[in-house]
Amino acid sequence: MTGRSLAYLASLPTDMVKGIGPATMRRLGEMGIDSVADLLLHVPRRYLDRSQLFDLSDVPLNEEVTIGGTVLSVRKRRLPRNRTMTDAQITDGTNVITGVWFNPYVKIVEGSEVALSGKVERFRGKLQIKNPDMARLDGGDDSLLIGRVVPIHPAAGGLPPGRMRTSVDNALRRSRPVTEVLPVAMLARHRLVSRDKALGDIHFPDSRDDIGPARRRLVFDELFRLEVALALRKRAQIDDATGIEHDTGGGMVASFVDALPYQLTGAQNRAVGEIQRDLAAPHPMHRLLQGEVGSGKTVVAVAALLTGVQSHYQGAVMAPTEVLAEQHYLGMSELLEDAGLAPYELDPAGSAGTKSLFAEKSDRSEPGVKMALLTSNNAEVNFLPPGTAKRADVLDWIRAAEVDLVVGTHSLIQEGVEFARLGIAVVDEQHRFGVYQRVQLREKADGYGPDMLIMTATPIPRTLSMTLYGDLDVSVLDEMPAGRYPVKTLHKTKSPTDLAEVYDLVRRETAAGRQAFVVCPLVEDSDALEAASATAEYERLQGVFPDLQLGLIHGQLRPADKDGVMHRFRAGETYVLVSTTVIEVGIDIPNASVLVIEDADRFWLSQLHQLRGRVGSGAHRSTCV
Repeated sequence: MTGRSLAYLASLPTDMVKGIGPATMRRLGEMGIDSVADLLLHVPRRYLDRSQLFDLSDVPLNEEVTIGGTVLSVRKRRLPRNRTMTDAQITDGTNVITGVWFNPYVKIVEGSEVALSGKVERFRGKLQIKNPDMARLDGGDDSLLIGRVVPIHPAAGGLPPGRMRTSVDNALRRSRPVTEVLPVAMLARHRLVSRDKALGDIHFPDSRDDIGPARRRLVFDELFRLEVALALRKRAQIDDATGIEHDTGGGMVASFVDALPYQLTGAQNRAVGEIQRDLAAPHPMHRLLQGEVGSGKTVVAVAALLTGVQSHYQGAVMAPTEVLAEQHYLGMSELLEDAGLAPYELDPAGSAGTKSLFAEKSDRSEPGVKMALLTSNNAEVNFLPPGTAKRADVLDWIRAAEVDLVVGTHSLIQEGVEFARLGIAVVDEQHRFGVYQRVQLREKADGYGPDMLIMTATPIPRTLSMTLYGDLDVSVLDEMPAGRYPVKTLHKTKSPTDLAEVYDLVRRETAAGRQAFVVCPLVEDSDALEAASATAEYERLQGVFPDLQLGLIHGQLRPADKDGVMHRFRAGETYVLVSTTVIEVGIDIPNASVLVIEDADRFWLSQLHQLRGRVGSGAHRSTCV
């Protein structure tokens, strides 16, 4: 390698650059510019193209232009309040223009060749340019301002854009050539200019065409450095972390998959294989499972959890809402029952005699996978009749490993919830949780790192940033199970004609035995916002659909009331559910085929994407309005 590396330039303080003293260095440091390398990476925010000289005979007015010519005369005058004005007559042979400076220190000499940049205007019928930037064209000035594409750097540390430009030029002159670190083959493959050329062109391009390739190379370098650092950190975590080598050869996962009433999609099989390889490794898994609603993430997650169970470890599923946690619990219980992996339901009086799945196989008196639901308001197990389990008993069973899988909300990371052998943790709708909450769940395993599977239905920016900063491997479910239809999306106004069409759609679908959601941005009417509220819409729609049973759900209802509303809708007792965004994540009602979103402009794009996922998970054609 030849030249000076960025690492070397990062070791040089900014006061080694001509024009930057100790005070300026200190102020630059406060702005995050501590070294010569930082100064070179302080790139312009915009550019002025002064590379083209205009003739005075046809120069455009009131636009940023550059002109050139010979100075015919120079005059200085004193103005009131101790000011000085310098004006000069300049010609390029096609016309004459007056340059005016309100600056006593401007240096312009009669007979010299100059270039001026600024906005030309007419004053009393003659061409004039006020306070232009000036450069000598006869060898008297090596300017950064004239006859070129001029960079405008952000001011920093007390240096205005002009002084910053000069400081960067001084730093660049002393730093080049800058060492190239990428192999020639990589430069060619990605069509990248050299690092030295990129730094030169981003600050002082010969033409605007040079800016794009320079910026592209510097962006590549920034991401490449970050990814290399993350790869090294991830490798260190792998080397240092104590994980679990799960038994992926047991029959529990195979029995579960074989008992499904459908074939897994190719994407599901691929994701299951990727997860199984992670679980068999001696270091903890950190994997993101991304797929649209209805793509089968839950089945993939259950297969992962059963791998932990057959390895004699517990699994946990953390969901952001009680409604979603309960849905996961019911759905997973049903999947285990269909696969013949559910435990026998015991009489409450016999619950104390149950044995852990982690006992020796020959000692197990109760077959099947024992599950618990744990939220702030509910505690259930799948081996006792609903409503008979006591919360204290559920906590004891989790602590004693007499429960294999626990589904819950943030309650899982509260004090008092202790796992005997947490092996696999699943976080659903990860964008609803903070990093610290995921860490808290992981720390429920003592002395080793449990495997983490993080699920999401929406590739929102926070999810993407997690793949970048969270050291996550990614599995994508990019196929939908056979028989699923894409959701048809319509945009309607609130005109009487459009509303009638929407209501007719709801009537047709409910008449066919299916169900509908109506989502509003507000719980109650607001004087500050003109938007639909769930409570008012619920009352109004009872008049629109007098023959249909309607339900209402929002975040201000008591948990027990919310559970009741969702139970009735899930059971098909209500046909239309009026809601707020409380149903945004994870609510899976395969029979729902219509989603109406009121005042859609009040929602974020990611919310609309999530909400649309509430329909289309069944075998019916679905519509989002």
